[in-house]
Amino acid sequence: MDAQPGGIHDGGPFFHGTKATLTPGELLTPGFASNFGTGKQANFVYLTGTMDAAIWGAELAQGDGPGRIYRVEPTGEIEDDPNLTDMKFPGNPTRSYRTRQPIRVVEEVVGWQGHDPKVLRAMLDNIASLQAQGIEAINE
Repeated sequence: MDAQPGGIHDGGPFFHGTKATLTPGELLTPGFASNFGTGKQANFVYLTGTMDAAIWGAELAQGDGPGRIYRVEPTGEIEDDPNLTDMKFPGNPTRSYRTRQPIRVVEEVVGWQGHDPKVLRAMLDNIASLQAQGIEAINE
């Protein structure tokens, strides 16, 4: 694998799950309302090297539209996403990253299969429990 700026050794491809409708060439930048939690301003844009993590992003993102997954390219340095690494998944097996730099939409991924509805419901219930406890994503 090639090293990304910042020392991340992951050659991609990279994906971004959301409910937003995006077009190839579009740049996703920090500074907008987060797809998750209470919708605070996001200081990072998130991407992953696994389809499973992208599917979670698409399924759990706020909004009314269908979940969408895009293949994306980072334009600058990426770092491990501390919301999914550190204590939860040491070593970053989900290949989950964040960046303060834009990511470029390459293309929409079509034909992906979502999680079983019972598994999705369990994840949504877990997220609701965390929110009730006042636990938010790391955004610093």
